[in-house]
Amino acid sequence: MPYVAKILIYPIKSLDGVEVETAKVLSSGAIQYDREFAIVDEHDKFVNGKRHAKVHLLRSQYNLEDRTVSLKNSENNLQQVFHLGHERQMLEDWLSNFFGFAVKLKQNLLMGFPDDTVSPGPTIISTATLTEVASWFAGVSVDEMRRRIRANIEIDGVPAFWEDRLFGEQDDFVPFRVGDIHLLGINPCQRCIVPTRDSLSGKVDPNFQKVFIAKRQQTLPAWVASSRFNHFYRLSVNTQLSPLAENNNFKINDLVEVLQK
Repeated sequence: MPYVAKILIYPIKSLDGVEVETAKVLSSGAIQYDREFAIVDEHDKFVNGKRHAKVHLLRSQYNLEDRTVSLKNSENNLQQVFHLGHERQMLEDWLSNFFGFAVKLKQNLLMGFPDDTVSPGPTIISTATLTEVASWFAGVSVDEMRRRIRANIEIDGVPAFWEDRLFGEQDDFVPFRVGDIHLLGINPCQRCIVPTRDSLSGKVDPNFQKVFIAKRQQTLPAWVASSRFNHFYRLSVNTQLSPLAENNNFKINDLVEVLQK
């Protein structure tokens, strides 16, 4: 049976994730604490990996219970711990110094700052998929591919690309359950420039997207709703919380089941 092997939360958008044993789903469908904060510039634009490659040089570790983040500049190994609440100004000053321009930290407790605001539920991928995709690139480990793709829920006990059964044709949402939480699979997630870069150094592989697209098309399961692939630079599944959802917590080893409509 498919089961939850990993749960990953990214408290500050574009920075490192933290692995947890249990997670709460908010009424919006988002995971509590996931992308709860976002770094923005003076024009209120996200300071993220898509726009600023230097973000890859910033390491972060979290204590979710204490609401603290430890930040380290990998260029000089300078490190400092900040409380995400009452030391916000100090944190913003540190980040501004790191990036070389003024930034602020925005917070959204209801939904966080997902890339897909229409489907802000947890993103789903399988361990086998990450293993397969990592094998397409010399020197890229499964952990490295995991850091590049940045999905929330990783499913094991299934073959590669199993999660592609969690979406159908346009507007044909697929109901499924993670433990007692009912979700709707919406669409395959469109990837950006971030996976083309080494997650720790920011170094770009100029052939990454070309290789990815060719291999993704080649390995696409025959049963997949292929109409959802206007291009093949897509991986993992975006979700929404189902109106049927009652329980709002899931945990490691929860079973995953595709439901009948």
